Amino acid sequence: MEAKSIIIGVEGMTCSSCVQTIEEHIGKVNGIHNIKVSLEEKNAVVIYDPKLQTPALLQEAIYDMGFDATLADPNPQPVLLDTVFLAIPTQPALTPKQICSTLLRNRGIVDVKLSSDQKAAVVTFIAAILNGKQISHMVPGVDLEISAPEGTSGTREDPRWPQASSAVLHLKVEGMTCHSCTSTIEGKIGKLQGIQWIKVSLDNQEAVVVYQPHLITAEEIRHQIEAAGFTASFRKQPRPLKLSAIDLERLRNTQTKGSETALKENSQVNDTVVFRIDGMHCSSCALNIQSTIAALPSVASVAVSLEKRSAAVRYNPSSVSTEMLQKAIEAVSPEFRVSLPDPSEGAALFPTLASQLKSPHPALKDASQPLTQVAVISIEGMTCSSCVQSIEEVVSQKAGVKSIRVSLANQKGTVEYDPLQTSPEDLCSSIEDMGFDASLSAKAELPVATAQPSPEVQLEHLKPEPPSKVSPAHLAQQETKTISKCYVQVTGMTCASCVANIERNLRREDGIHSILVALMAGKAEVRYNPAVIHPSAIAELIQELGFGATVMENCGEGDGILELVVRGMTCASCVHKIESTLMKTNGVLYCSVALATNKAHIKYDPEIIGPRDVIQVIKDLGFTTSLVKKDRSASHLDHKQEIRQWKRSFVVSLVFCIPVMGLMIYMMVMDSQLPDAHTHQNMSSEEMEALHSSMVLEYQLLPGLSVMNFLSFLLCVPVQMFGGWHFYIQAYKALKHKTANMDVLIVLATSIAFVYSFVILLVAMAEKAKVNPVTFFDTPPMLFVFISLGRWLEHVAKGKTSEALARLISLQATEATIVTLGPGNVLLSEEQVDVELVQRGDVVKVIPGGKFPVDGRVIEGHSMVDESLITGEAMPVTKKPGNTVIAGSINQNGSLLISATHVGADTTLSQIVKLVEEAQTSKAPIQQFADKLSGYFVPCIVAVSVVTLFAWIIIGFVDFEIVEKYFLGYNKSISAAEVIIRFAFQASITVLCIACPCSLGLATPTAVMVGTGVGAQNGILIKGGEPLEMAHKVKVVVFDKTGTITHGTPEVMQVKFLVEGNQLPRNKMLAIVGTAESNSEHPLGVAITKYCKKELESETLGTCTDFQVVPGCGISCKVTNIEALLYRKNRMVEENNIKNVTLVKIEENIDESVQPALIIDAELPTPLTSQKYSVLIGNREWMSRNGLIVKNEVDKAMMEHERRGRTAVLAAVDGVLCGLIAIADTVKPEAELAVHTLKSMGLEVVLMTGDNSKTARSIASQVGITKVFAEVLPSHKVAKVKQLQDEGKRVAMVGDGINDSPALAMANVGIAIGTGTDVAIEAADVVLIKDDLMDVVASIDLSRKTVKRIRINFVFALIYNLIGVPIAAGVFLPIGLVLQPWMGSAAMAASSVSVVLSSLLLKMYQKPSSEKLEFRARGQMRHKSPSEISVHIGIDETGTGSPKLSLMDRIINYSRASINSLFSDKRSVNSAVLNEPDKHSLLVGDFGEDDDTAL
Repeated sequence: MEAKSIIIGVEGMTCSSCVQTIEEHIGKVNGIHNIKVSLEEKNAVVIYDPKLQTPALLQEAIYDMGFDATLADPNPQPVLLDTVFLAIPTQPALTPKQICSTLLRNRGIVDVKLSSDQKAAVVTFIAAILNGKQISHMVPGVDLEISAPEGTSGTREDPRWPQASSAVLHLKVEGMTCHSCTSTIEGKIGKLQGIQWIKVSLDNQEAVVVYQPHLITAEEIRHQIEAAGFTASFRKQPRPLKLSAIDLERLRNTQTKGSETALKENSQVNDTVVFRIDGMHCSSCALNIQSTIAALPSVASVAVSLEKRSAAVRYNPSSVSTEMLQKAIEAVSPEFRVSLPDPSEGAALFPTLASQLKSPHPALKDASQPLTQVAVISIEGMTCSSCVQSIEEVVSQKAGVKSIRVSLANQKGTVEYDPLQTSPEDLCSSIEDMGFDASLSAKAELPVATAQPSPEVQLEHLKPEPPSKVSPAHLAQQETKTISKCYVQVTGMTCASCVANIERNLRREDGIHSILVALMAGKAEVRYNPAVIHPSAIAELIQELGFGATVMENCGEGDGILELVVRGMTCASCVHKIESTLMKTNGVLYCSVALATNKAHIKYDPEIIGPRDVIQVIKDLGFTTSLVKKDRSASHLDHKQEIRQWKRSFVVSLVFCIPVMGLMIYMMVMDSQLPDAHTHQNMSSEEMEALHSSMVLEYQLLPGLSVMNFLSFLLCVPVQMFGGWHFYIQAYKALKHKTANMDVLIVLATSIAFVYSFVILLVAMAEKAKVNPVTFFDTPPMLFVFISLGRWLEHVAKGKTSEALARLISLQATEATIVTLGPGNVLLSEEQVDVELVQRGDVVKVIPGGKFPVDGRVIEGHSMVDESLITGEAMPVTKKPGNTVIAGSINQNGSLLISATHVGADTTLSQIVKLVEEAQTSKAPIQQFADKLSGYFVPCIVAVSVVTLFAWIIIGFVDFEIVEKYFLGYNKSISAAEVIIRFAFQASITVLCIACPCSLGLATPTAVMVGTGVGAQNGILIKGGEPLEMAHKVKVVVFDKTGTITHGTPEVMQVKFLVEGNQLPRNKMLAIVGTAESNSEHPLGVAITKYCKKELESETLGTCTDFQVVPGCGISCKVTNIEALLYRKNRMVEENNIKNVTLVKIEENIDESVQPALIIDAELPTPLTSQKYSVLIGNREWMSRNGLIVKNEVDKAMMEHERRGRTAVLAAVDGVLCGLIAIADTVKPEAELAVHTLKSMGLEVVLMTGDNSKTARSIASQVGITKVFAEVLPSHKVAKVKQLQDEGKRVAMVGDGINDSPALAMANVGIAIGTGTDVAIEAADVVLIKDDLMDVVASIDLSRKTVKRIRINFVFALIYNLIGVPIAAGVFLPIGLVLQPWMGSAAMAASSVSVVLSSLLLKMYQKPSSEKLEFRARGQMRHKSPSEISVHIGIDETGTGSPKLSLMDRIINYSRASINSLFSDKRSVNSAVLNEPDKHSLLVGDFGEDDDTAL
């Protein structure tokens, strides 16, 4: 797929006729794209296909025509190709293949490829001959439209250098470990045909490639990288690169002159020097040095080795000296100490580093014209020149940024950048990461070049758009027509920042109109232009951000459904009128109105129309309408309906059962009172008849029908019909679906008993029997009584397990006040509507004391909001414009206007309810086993029952004596056959009655329901049965550090004063330092201000002016107006002292000499004159830059703090060092006890953090953890969890749910600690609503207790069945153990109730109390010494374990540390144990572990 050009000299031409002849003849030759013959220059320029023609053949062809032909240049030149993308119509006159072949017949077309879906063709053509428009009209009868990528081809046609079609590809490359890997990839891919530029970043694990799609595909590039031994995947879909003609000229020069550049570089006399660099901590330090030094003009290449702590630099000694290079490396960071190694050491290091030396930018090193574009970025949120300075400093340090100018007045930034190294989107992200809102201005990116372009090129840039282009208004209109909507299921979101991240990044993408992400539903609703982007591409964009994303097929889920009651309809004409009007309304998708029920069912698109609009349309037609009221109560959870039903069933059965039981008791009493009661077995039939006739109930109404049997029958029929109605329906449904459940067993038992008795009675009446037959009419009423009682009690218990959920549902508001706002947010009107009618975008007013009806964003007003019922956080939360609010939370003291963002089923509360419902209905694996068992259980019991029946019939006929001996109530008046059958039936019915799969089925769900309910009450949200069951199997608990073990916010730990109190009193210094830091937004600055306010007992400080911040160093400013603050403080101290003195005088133990010393820092109430103080706060580097010397003892004190994981900061006032402030993130008070308790439960505890090893070791020693993984990236946390799982361990991961979400999802049990909407963190299985580590212990303990309860329930259920069934079958008959059917049903009911009651005992569960655990752990908890902690860097097991010390060494170290800490604590104002957090590791990452970084 290429074309070449050759110039052939032609002699012998005399006129234009000769020219025409040659062009026509050669033009017809196969493989010739174009020929241009010049009579003046006597040559022919031929563009041909090298596969079909050669220069020699062409020369011969011209020679054969009678002209002399010579090859001017034997080497043919490649011809620049271009590509155009053609959209093939849906029903073309020709097939796609015919279209391809037609196109290929045309001169100038080199290749045509069809897309996989046959809807587009990629045409490669010679740009010098054709353009896209000509190609689109080449196929007769078919209109081929040029699709989106056309923007890359030929819009600015220059005959000298037509624009090439280039694309940018972002690839994620995994497996790179050093810069050698990056150079391997750059070298291999850079050589491929069609690759214009490649840059591989080790730090970002990413490759950016500029390539020509017509020469090489993105897939081929990926395969080539994988062939080199790395894993590559597309991070972003290839996008066309918009470059100016100058840029392309430069790119061409870079490619063709690469070899020349290399020669020039090599021709320079370069020296190589090796430096020793101390203070590097990670690959980021090495990369920082490499990128900074490589950018110097006289440096050819640089290689930095972190392991060898050295760097080799190849440089031009005529331009730069080694001393200058040394200073340049030291300037990268104050941490780095650079020296030249000994000659022997240098010789050892040289060969290793020399092999790594490479040019940092092979393609760009000597480019004469830097490739530059300009982006104008709108920046919101800047308040002062400090913001401007911060943005300029941070952005200017980004790779590829040439210059930046930020205007505070215009709220805009203008950035000159290299599009091959960065993009406007990346620049916006950098600014947003600093806390500002950034967006690209509508102003186009301007290509800039250092060399002045030619006038033709300038004219081209200024050329107006051709008139064929459509107007912007028309484009906008067209776009709205083509806007489509899709839904994407998003997993891995943990908090509101994830939502903001997805929304912010996707809004920037081309073709995406709007996006709305619902955290709780895990769903994104995206409106997009299908001509530009597809749903699958949107899902990929979300995946690139680190979340799981799949396109939801049932897109109709977003459609609104409205159920209305319509009054005033009289005939079918009214129905037609409503339906036709609604269907014509824009946004209504479906409408159905029923005249009989006065109801309308409407489906609509909530993006276009809302429920209130639909109601208004119907009202305008003259009908009254209202919403069908939905049941918002938790009635389906409290089981009220079932309780009512089973109570009724029980009462009905009991009403008829009591007389039956009365008759039975009467018969038994009469039987026992007869004189020959015990000898009746020997009665003859005549005596039996006489006895029956003497008893009232045995009196025969008809021959064979006694009063007793008649009454029993009458009482049994209603019970069988009404009491058993529900059982019959359920049994029918089960059998219809080919399953057998408990109801089938009950129906079988009662029906067999009833039918058998009825048939026996009919036979006796037919035979006119003198002796009344024995019937089982008493069995069904008694069976139903016990079963309905059991079911009633069971549902009462189930109702109690769902109380927590019912309480959640009751939080939902029922009405909302919708307001209409005028200009300047003036309230025009307000209306009270049903909460179902609130539409997205409505402005809702919430008064003090009112519930928020929907999720929204505050647009006006300030208030405190109680979110405790949703988040569990007792403290009210401040809400001001811009803050989000949650449906169901309660507004406390001020009116708020909110804009609705999520309504109906999308609100956070609805999603929490859904989540808890799903959790309570989700099955634990152990329950699935129970369900499977129940499926086989019923058929088995029926089989056992049938076997029992036939077994006793056979036994009875073979050996009647056994039945005669053990069958109670046998007498001779009844025939032997009747006795045998009656006994066999009794045994088989009892088997059916006693068997109970219910208890098996109830064993798990009741325990899970109670367990999750109890967990919720204790602030532990467990997502279903599986995590609840899995938590007890956990063997390893992995803790994240920041925000989990520690608080996550820095605090001042110690303030050391470096000047005497008479020079600068303590309060004065605190007032100055606190005021200076009050303008700082840095976490360390905020911590200092907070501490000073607390110490001075004041909410306001002095005035700070000329505030300047230097990132990585410190701040400088001027402080005034602190005198009033000090005067107030000193007055308070004086008053306290006077009170104390008075108290001492009362005791009469006062020493007069002490009195004056009690008044500390007192000042006379003279008129206050304001003094200005010059303040510097920062690290050692900042002080030395400002000419202040840090003494050795101060430096040692700082190093001691840094060793303990703290950040030490110096403060200077008016040029004098006056204070040392130690700041750190504090460990949560309960962390040590939680870790100790987990260990005592037999669990292994691991600490995993992205922070440096010193801080990690310090924290681990405080909480008692001995295994630590430090400097672990979020992606490596997943790998570490996987590694532990591969060792056969069940892992629980405890994190704060922000950067830990992948690891939380990977762990067997993910436990998220967090408040706010983290109530339903997607990634975790267990969410601890309170920020308390003891809840981790409680969740594992609750799991163990629940699983133990499930096992007890199973024992109850299985043992009961295993013992009950054999007894019922008559196995234990020889020992006189016989059960009647009613006894069986009573036992069965008791079994189900006992299982439920056993589960309800979990309600008594109490969380392990900290007091008890502390008492138990007293004397056992102690801080670990450094030698006991093994610290692993990254995820390698072979970490930097501490050296093994002897027992004596350990004792000495321990005592020395104790003495040191004792002295340092004596000197400290405030002391506590502390560490440096992940969240501020920017201080550590850039400047190393021994951090003294700036505020």
